[in-house]
Amino acid sequence: MTYRTEKDSLGELKIEIDKYYGVQTARALKNFNISGMALPIDFIRAVTLIKMAAATANTKLGLLENKLGDAIINAASEILEGKYDDQFPIDIYQTGSGTSTNMNVNEVIANRTCELLGGNKGDKTICHPNDHVNMGQSSNDVIPSAIHISAVLKTKGLLIPQLEKLQKVLEDKAEEFSDVIKIGRTHLMDATPTTLGNEFSSYAKQIELSINRIDQSLEGLYELPLGGTAIGTGINTDKQFGELTIKEISSLTNISFVQSDNLFEGLASKDAVVFFSGSLNTLACAIMKIANDLRLLNSGPRCGISEITLPALQPGSSIMPGKVNPVIPESAIQVAATVMGMHQTISIAGSSGNLELNVMMPLIAYNILFMIEILANIASHLNYKCIKGIVANREKCLNYVEWSMALVTPLAKKIGYDKAAEIAHEAFEKNKTVKEIVAQKGILSTEELEDILNPWNMI
Repeated sequence: MTYRTEKDSLGELKIEIDKYYGVQTARALKNFNISGMALPIDFIRAVTLIKMAAATANTKLGLLENKLGDAIINAASEILEGKYDDQFPIDIYQTGSGTSTNMNVNEVIANRTCELLGGNKGDKTICHPNDHVNMGQSSNDVIPSAIHISAVLKTKGLLIPQLEKLQKVLEDKAEEFSDVIKIGRTHLMDATPTTLGNEFSSYAKQIELSINRIDQSLEGLYELPLGGTAIGTGINTDKQFGELTIKEISSLTNISFVQSDNLFEGLASKDAVVFFSGSLNTLACAIMKIANDLRLLNSGPRCGISEITLPALQPGSSIMPGKVNPVIPESAIQVAATVMGMHQTISIAGSSGNLELNVMMPLIAYNILFMIEILANIASHLNYKCIKGIVANREKCLNYVEWSMALVTPLAKKIGYDKAAEIAHEAFEKNKTVKEIVAQKGILSTEELEDILNPWNMI
């Protein structure tokens, strides 16, 4: 293996010649060998996007020579194209400001810029990771900005489109099942009749409202604290740098990002991310509810509720032949539980803003992007592998309605609550339907019996 030598303020280190990262990244790899989990590439690309925009701004401000600025932009473009994804290996459990990751990106861009300008990796006289790539910036304003940018891009580009598809398939099922009468249940006990379509319309509405909540919570993420540098004062940066860089980011992403109106808050607080995480937590609650309902309604197939049948995807037991389990809903409830736990972690991390800086930002970045990813994936799986193929067991649904004691409910208006309750208990004890008991007692005329105890009139 061939090495090159790079130097920083702590001394020299040998680095494999084919690596684009530099000495500070190499030190971080030695210091933070903890989980083996690196920050998601979506986050790395958000940091890279900032570097590209910063180079454009600094060139316009006359702080970078055009040739160097263009080379930095070209190097950043290559990273955005995915050419160097393996050059960002630093563990998420690193310095809480994310400085190691910021420098990792700075070094990769700087070393690739050196090559583009005809030099060798590590030649800081051509392109310096701090002086040139990081010009006008600090890890303290870059990392929170990258959290916001990556979360917005991934939510708009992946999560919301998948949720909209899930909402649509649930709405389609609500329409398909609108004529399937069934018994409602409260406290997991028989209640008055409804339709299977009504149940699925509730699920569709939950997803619609979750989309709305996520959209609303994104508002805080459009604010970026770039220009605040170390603690929000903007030390060592041009006064126009922040707004120019954010304008360029907006142009590159086609999303209207703005500069935080209080840069100190933007660095010290992660409340906007915690609030956004809360909307993902609420979505997880909705997915947990929907998935558990599907499991209950599908239970059986002969000894459970069995009002619907989910698609059979794989054998369900290594010992019981023929058993098929609701594997996608079970996957969904595990995703939901994970998101709920990660939201709690983000809440703790978000509260760790000590004085002028939050010091758990890599953990926040990892969790928020992972939450978005798995929620989008499970929404897709629920859509295509589960809900689209659901079949209503119409006869089973109708049979439950006919045998439900809750059919006595509208009779209470005619004969009173106590007498209606007596009829319900008698029907249960004699293993007869409510309709049979009422007919035997002659409480209602034939016309009244058919009208009052018609389940469709109870919906």
